Amino acid sequence: MASASDVSHPVVFSTQTPYTLPSQKFMIPASWKRYHLSQLVNKALSLSSPIPFDFLVRGEILRTSLGEWCTEKGIGEEETLEIEYFESVMPPQRMSSLPHEDWVSSVSCGLQGHFVTASYDGILRVFDYSQTLLHATQVHEAPITSVSLVHNASLPEDDILVATASHDLTARLTQVNIRQRNSQDENHTKTLASLHLHTAPLSSISSSSSGAHIVTASWDSLIGVWDTLIPASDEVPVDESQNRAANRKKRRKVDEEGPRRKAPLHVLKGHTARVSKASFATHSNNIAYSAGFDSTLRAWDVENGVCTNTITASTKPFLDLAVSSEGTAIFASSSDRTVSQYDIRDPATSSSAAPVSSFFHPSTPSCISLPPSSSSSHQFVTGSYDGVVRLWDTRSVKNAVTSFKPWEGGKKILSVDWGTGVIAIGGEGGVDVWRLNQG
Repeated sequence: MASASDVSHPVVFSTQTPYTLPSQKFMIPASWKRYHLSQLVNKALSLSSPIPFDFLVRGEILRTSLGEWCTEKGIGEEETLEIEYFESVMPPQRMSSLPHEDWVSSVSCGLQGHFVTASYDGILRVFDYSQTLLHATQVHEAPITSVSLVHNASLPEDDILVATASHDLTARLTQVNIRQRNSQDENHTKTLASLHLHTAPLSSISSSSSGAHIVTASWDSLIGVWDTLIPASDEVPVDESQNRAANRKKRRKVDEEGPRRKAPLHVLKGHTARVSKASFATHSNNIAYSAGFDSTLRAWDVENGVCTNTITASTKPFLDLAVSSEGTAIFASSSDRTVSQYDIRDPATSSSAAPVSSFFHPSTPSCISLPPSSSSSHQFVTGSYDGVVRLWDTRSVKNAVTSFKPWEGGKKILSVDWGTGVIAIGGEGGVDVWRLNQG
């Protein structure tokens, strides 16, 4: 009888990377693990610089020896296995921490070389990669819940337009000069417009890729669609009671040169409970998606202000969503401790459709971010209330590819954003930045 070390399994390899093996069958020793398989691929391809690979066997990333996996699954020695390999994700490394005085609700890596953050103290902050705080501006008098960069080619070279949403029932458009200040510089920041629609705290704000429009989501079950033009005069009259309260608090009259009060282009109605997130599709400026506590995900025709598709889940309040760059899949986190992936191209999803796959978390996943390019189209990251950031591969639902804790003590994570080579994490511990290299 052959010993365990003598047993081999027939294997056929496949990959979606540029590193393709010839189509042939390999006899792989049962004792081999990921490291040995990676060595085999490198030697077979005669790669000049070693590239570490991970291996998927029937939807699971191989964490044990091949023989242990086969024994667990009841796979016989003669059964041929198809194993897909892909470039490994190197262990994440902490790069820096960005101190904040309050919880950070939202962080963006969208501005090259910078981080834009929003926190519960109502302050919008801009840091550069050297951890220098360039700007800290009180944009709202209540907690900011969401921040979004707005593309605007008409602004001066050193200026950016930032949209924020807040518990003060408004969203705001603020122009910020990101040139590093010195002792002679002024803080060149100006709030250009305030957006008025909602009667409850706002939960999110998102800009279209063109920068021409934004969408807001609120606890009042409404979604607002707005353009980003700054009107010459107020589009929404000032409520006298609000005016008096503002005067008492600020002890000054309303500044006539202050932000213009904007009205929405459309109000999207359909959700029957709190809307936790609304976001434009990256592949279209006319499509938006939303997630709500009514256990629905909705697709919207923004130009006409109508709902075009509804995904209904049973008792699954949704907390966050992210849409793939190709517009083919939507990822949604829920209070049932899962992130679910849905195929939004399928018309059948309009009635209680089952997700394509579900990724289970030991604690509620609060936020999701997708990679900045299609090179990692199978991957996404999540942050959760147990204080752990997890990187997932959609081809392996059982376990995360890797995970790490930005802060000790299980501090809650409220926001993650995946930039080029980095992941920024915002939450109870402020902001942490980690390097994430592929292969």
